[in-house]
Amino acid sequence: MTIEPRVLQWMLDTDPALRWQVERDLLDEPEAVWQATRARVETEGMGAELLSHQDPDGQWAGGAYFPADFDWNGEEAKHGQPWTATTWSLNTLREWGLDAAALAGTADKLAANSRWEYDDLPYWGGEVDACINGFTLANGAWLGADVEGIATWFAEHTMPDGGWNCEWVEGSTRSSFHSTLNSLKGILDWEERTGDTRLREVRHAAEEYLLSRRMLYRASTGEHVGPWVESFGYPFRHVYTALNALDYLRRASLLEGTPPDERASDAIGIIRDAQQPDGQPFPGTWMQQRHYEGREWFPLDVPVGEPSPWLTFFALRVLRWWDEASF
Repeated sequence: MTIEPRVLQWMLDTDPALRWQVERDLLDEPEAVWQATRARVETEGMGAELLSHQDPDGQWAGGAYFPADFDWNGEEAKHGQPWTATTWSLNTLREWGLDAAALAGTADKLAANSRWEYDDLPYWGGEVDACINGFTLANGAWLGADVEGIATWFAEHTMPDGGWNCEWVEGSTRSSFHSTLNSLKGILDWEERTGDTRLREVRHAAEEYLLSRRMLYRASTGEHVGPWVESFGYPFRHVYTALNALDYLRRASLLEGTPPDERASDAIGIIRDAQQPDGQPFPGTWMQQRHYEGREWFPLDVPVGEPSPWLTFFALRVLRWWDEASF
């Protein structure tokens, strides 16, 4: 596919966290080039700033999933999940490609000092929420923590339809698009980093849960699963969107050397339709369509209504993978 040179330069001019991925996945630069840029995530820009907020005990904001000062009964609780605590900060740094060596000792510090807000459970043991366990499985594999128990948990907690639902402890018996995607992303990251394939069949069954619904539709009625699926925002956080899901499918496809599944074509259409034919700074970008409310250390992307270099990158990367495949 052809990418407007001005769009490429616009993405390159942002932050090392994005620049190295553009170099690797859209420009096919030699590894030495993008690795040099990737190394700058630790010392420059957003990566360095987020690292600077880490507490001496290894946490961020003093908490595992929520800040230590979060008022569960106050005004903040009415306006969305805070994004400053340990798990969200680790997710972001991992997804930006930070070398785990920059967080040397963090896994041990979290083992000693961090407990989940749910039942005061130990950090690397995970808890009952599938999304949280997916994040922690990936972060543990990245930092070298022992997360074997979480891997086993996923194998033992799949639902009959193949996926997961964070509300299973409340009695839910059907999988959730959101929970399933977050679980899949964590399992795939763990598999990539460890080489352990014991959850591959479980992962394939969960992919089938989404693909059998063409990534977008309810199995029961055939209706669109929800408006959130085509409302794109960066960072993705925990929300299922067509772009977030297809970015996962791309990674899984490349890991296993398999072509894209045609059943994702409707979701690809949503991504194509969201590309801006005109506008500033130039045509061919994707807009920030939503912002997930909640406390954050600093903005990670542009405000709603502006062209997003991050979303543009993810969309172009997905479309390149799809368009270059042989069906």
